Amino acid sequence: MRPRIGKIALTLLAAGAWTSGSAVSARAQIAFAPCGDSNNFACGHLAVALDPTGATPGRLTLAMRRHRAPVEGGSSAVIALAGGPGQAAIPLTEAFLELLGPVSATRDLIVFDQRGTGLSHPLACRPPKRRRHLPATPGQAVVRCAQGLGPGRAFFTTPDSVADIEAIRRAGGYEKLVLYGTSYGTKVAEQYAQAHPSHVEALVLDSVVTSNGPDPLNRSTFAAVPRILRQLCGYRECVHITTHPVLDLARVVARTHRAAIVGRVIDRHGRPHPEPIRSDDLLGLLLEGDFDPLLRAEFVPAVRAAADGDNAALARLLTRAQNLGEEGAGGGVDGPLYVATTCEDEAFPWSRSARPPTRLSEAAASVGALPASTFEPFTRANAVRLSSIEVCAFWPYASPAPFVDEAPLPNVPALILSGEADLRTPTANAREVAAAIPDSHLLTVPFTGHSVLTDEPTPCASDALQAMFAANPIKPCRATSPPAVLKLPPLPPERLGAVVPTRGYRGLPGRTLHAVKLTLADLSHQLLLSLLEALGSAGIFTSPTLSGGGLRAGWYELKGTTIVVHGYSYVPGVNVSGSVSGAHVALVVGGSAAAHGRLKTDAHGSLAGTLGGVRVRLPSRAAATRVAQAAAGSSRGDSLRGPAARLLAPLSDALRQLSDGSIALADLRYLLSSRRLSER
Repeated sequence: MRPRIGKIALTLLAAGAWTSGSAVSARAQIAFAPCGDSNNFACGHLAVALDPTGATPGRLTLAMRRHRAPVEGGSSAVIALAGGPGQAAIPLTEAFLELLGPVSATRDLIVFDQRGTGLSHPLACRPPKRRRHLPATPGQAVVRCAQGLGPGRAFFTTPDSVADIEAIRRAGGYEKLVLYGTSYGTKVAEQYAQAHPSHVEALVLDSVVTSNGPDPLNRSTFAAVPRILRQLCGYRECVHITTHPVLDLARVVARTHRAAIVGRVIDRHGRPHPEPIRSDDLLGLLLEGDFDPLLRAEFVPAVRAAADGDNAALARLLTRAQNLGEEGAGGGVDGPLYVATTCEDEAFPWSRSARPPTRLSEAAASVGALPASTFEPFTRANAVRLSSIEVCAFWPYASPAPFVDEAPLPNVPALILSGEADLRTPTANAREVAAAIPDSHLLTVPFTGHSVLTDEPTPCASDALQAMFAANPIKPCRATSPPAVLKLPPLPPERLGAVVPTRGYRGLPGRTLHAVKLTLADLSHQLLLSLLEALGSAGIFTSPTLSGGGLRAGWYELKGTTIVVHGYSYVPGVNVSGSVSGAHVALVVGGSAAAHGRLKTDAHGSLAGTLGGVRVRLPSRAAATRVAQAAAGSSRGDSLRGPAARLLAPLSDALRQLSDGSIALADLRYLLSSRRLSER
């Protein structure tokens, strides 16, 4: 997803500066030497012209890693391209090698940081020397950054990266290249294939951007929103939640236009805070779901509740997404390079010679001429704010408008991968490219968002990759029911009267008992989310304590292996306090609407006690037992290992008591192993 203008402006003011590197001498071949931190790769550098045409002097050096093919290597290489634009590829080298597997057994693997990123002369803007010289507006920040980069900013476009790949091929002595690109990397791969078709052995395009894309207004993204919302409701997932998820979203978007929506969020210490909800936030949540399936799964019930006037779940979801975004701000993308490439590359609806106010007027006229249905259930204004229009309107251009290359793509073996749930690069893009390569194979992967080969929950795509290079048939991905991690949580009750009594009980005690069960399930879910975020992508526990707020009130905290609950509320008027430690659970149930009482575990592992003077018992469930086994690493072969397992295993009994079976800890492996090879 494109960052908003304010975040871009802050990124542009990062310390440091780019220089042309004119003192670097040209090299006829790549200088490789052993890498100090790896026995699998050699580290190399190649000096290339700043301006591939030679009209402008200057040189820069590309940093790269090479893995030698153990057999039959030498004449062919795989070039692996990361996303962005602006994402460094070298930190992903090991991941690329693992993904390629046997493909790299007969071909060298070359991974390089594209010009302006990572170790290849990263672009950065000189910050003002004095505070009073800070730009007053984001537009001024864009202009100042561009001026600081100087005329050399013209040479960080996609065609310049294509020229660098050709320089690597020549210097490396390779006759043919396999181009493996993810997201923006697919655009680079496609343009190379158009420019140098005779040197392309095969294409692997994952999460496709078209060669002349992307569309500045992201029309294919907006067109995919209704389809993806309906897919979330497949397999009867939305029964008891909604029958019209698109209409629900349209209602909430319309509410944001009439007046500000404010939800009430409970922080990790039980304190309430207002959380404004805007239509741009809803769009951002959908897009962030490309990488976070839990966010995507929670979106439909949260929006349905907000459509009915209950904003709590949506506000909590938005707060969590914002916290995740702040922790991962930047995503390894070089901000100035992203802006320079985007502004110089994309065909915005204005004259490049016009002044910024005129560009904005021309863009507004172009967007206004489009039917409103182009962006529904969102609006034209959402499309403009999602785009880079408000940034690039101020960019002082240093190159001509991009050339629309009509050259055909070579008819080479091509595997084109698309996640059915991908909003950043929807399947429509992949179909367009697949139609241009007669012998290509388009593989759509169910329940998968952006970056298929790294985020898919099944081995379907990786199997297809190996099949293509083994000249075996490529099998389509089988449509099965969604994995547990993608199942939608229930619609949060607005009042206790909307909760049906637990089977076998009646009246207020029965409703309260069911409300306690729902509350414990929500607490379990929130604890799992906190564990996931604390463990991080590497499966390493980084937070000394864990705590979180309830949906309506209260909070929980994890102390060692004990969960302490302080008035935690999921159903209005019902709160739960107490502790969960090992197999022992002791809870006090209160609240203005509840049947008060106490519950604790009995000899059978069930919760038993009295509510409103009535004896009640909540039996343990087989599903909860499976969660406990997964936490202990005994249920499935893909259970967590290492630090994650060591942390979660002591909590297994506690989680068994809390879980309602909606998510298994074994599914955390899928989430924790997600490695983002693209940021577009």
